[in-house]
Amino acid sequence: MKKVHFIAIGGSVMHNLAITLKQLGYEVSGSDDKIYDPSRSRLEKQNLLPDKLGWNPNIIDEEIDFIVLGMHAKKENPELVRALELGCKIYSYPELIYEFSKTKTRIVIGGSHGKTTVTAMILHVLNFYNINIDYLLGAQIEGFEKMVNLTKSNEFILIEGDEYLSSPIDKSPKFHKYNSNIAVITGIAWDHINVFPSFENYVSQFEKFIESITDGGVLVFNSNDDLVTNIVNSSTKSIRKIQYSSVDHELINGTTYIKTSEGNIPLEVFGDHNLSNLCAAKQICSLLGVFDDEFYAAIANFKGASNRLETIYRDNSKVIIKDFAHSPSKLKASIDAVKKQFSNKNIIAVYELHTFSSFSKDFINEYYGTMSNADIKIIYYDKDVLGKRSEIEIDDKIIKVAFGSDDLKVFSIKSILVKNILENSFNNSVLLLMSSGNFSSLNINSLIENINNQWII
Repeated sequence: MKKVHFIAIGGSVMHNLAITLKQLGYEVSGSDDKIYDPSRSRLEKQNLLPDKLGWNPNIIDEEIDFIVLGMHAKKENPELVRALELGCKIYSYPELIYEFSKTKTRIVIGGSHGKTTVTAMILHVLNFYNINIDYLLGAQIEGFEKMVNLTKSNEFILIEGDEYLSSPIDKSPKFHKYNSNIAVITGIAWDHINVFPSFENYVSQFEKFIESITDGGVLVFNSNDDLVTNIVNSSTKSIRKIQYSSVDHELINGTTYIKTSEGNIPLEVFGDHNLSNLCAAKQICSLLGVFDDEFYAAIANFKGASNRLETIYRDNSKVIIKDFAHSPSKLKASIDAVKKQFSNKNIIAVYELHTFSSFSKDFINEYYGTMSNADIKIIYYDKDVLGKRSEIEIDDKIIKVAFGSDDLKVFSIKSILVKNILENSFNNSVLLLMSSGNFSSLNINSLIENINNQWII
C-alpha cells in the first residue's frame, strides 16, 4: 500500500482525487487551512477530513511515497518546504493524472470558456449508453457521485483541461501536462491576468497546447472563433484538425429545439454558447463511436453542469439562475443567452467581481458593454477580496466607466446587496446570479424564500 499526502486537499479536484486514490487502495492523508462544502462533507464521509485545519510539517516524512501539491498552497508552505528538504516525490495533480493515464487515450477539453460544459455533455452521453471511461471534471454533474474516476481497465480518459498554473512550484498550465491524443479548443478570451500579463502571452499557452498533442492526434476546434481558427491553421503540428461551429436550431415558447434528421429535439440547456458546446461534444462522441442520432437522443435530458446557467428556481412568473461567469466573455454570453431565451421577461443581472483579473486596472475595461442586454445591472464586490487581489482602489465610478453603464448599481456590502435585490419586482422576471465566488457566502435558499415572500430583510 502506497502512502500519499495531499497538500491543499480541499480543492474541487484535489479532494475528488484524494477520495479516488483511497478507493484504489492508497493510504491517503491531507491538510489544508480552509475546507468548504461540498469538499468538507465528502472528505468527512471518506474519513479523509484532517483532524484540524492548518499546516503541520511534522507529518511529512520519508515513508510517504509521493506528495500531491494543490495550487492553493504557497511556495513557502511549511509542509512543502519539509517535503523538498526530504527530497519527496512531488506531483501537481495534472502530472499525477498523466502518470495514471500514460497508456490510455487522453481526451483533453481546453478553452477559456465552455470546457466544463463540453466535458459534462460528453460524460452524460457516454453514461447514458453505459460506456465506461476515466475522467476528471471540475464541476458536479447529475448522475455522478465524484468528478474524478481512475481505473486500470478503461481505455480512454476524458479531462477538463484548465489553462491555469499547475502548482506553486510549477508555473506551466495544467493542460500542457496531459500530452493529449485528442484535444478540443472551445474559444480563447484573455483571462488570468495575474499569471498571463498580456493577451499575447495568454494566447501563446493555447499554441503550446496544440504543440503538446501527440503526433497523429486529433484537434477539434471552434471555427466561429477567429483567433482559435488562426492559431490552428498556423500550426504545423502533424495532427488531424476537425472544425465545428453550432447546430441548426429554433426557439419555440422558451424552449430550444435542435433540428435533426429524426425531427426536432427539445433541450434542457439554452444559449448560443451551449449549442456550440453541444457541437464540440458531438464531435468527440463521434470519435468514440457514438452515432449522431444516439448523441441527440442522450443529450436531450442533459441539464447542465453545476452552476453553469443552472436554473435553481422557476414558477409561472419568475426564474432564478446561477452561473459560474468568471470573465467578460462569459458574462456577456450568459446574459445574452438568458435575454434570448426569455425575451419577454425582465432580466435582473447580478455579477460579482471576484477574480484577480477583474480587479486589475489593465483588465477591468475588458468588461465594457458586457451587461448591455440586462434590464437591471448590479455589480458586487467583497472589500476583503479586493484588498487581497488588487493594488488599486476600486470605486463605483471606476466600475461604471469600465462597464460603460451609467445605470449600473454597485455594492460592496452583502446585506445592502440583498436588500437591493429584494426591492425589485420579480413579476415576469429572471434573476441571474453570476460569480466564480459565492457573493460572500450568500444564502441562496434564503434569498429565494424572501423573493417568494417579497419580504425585505
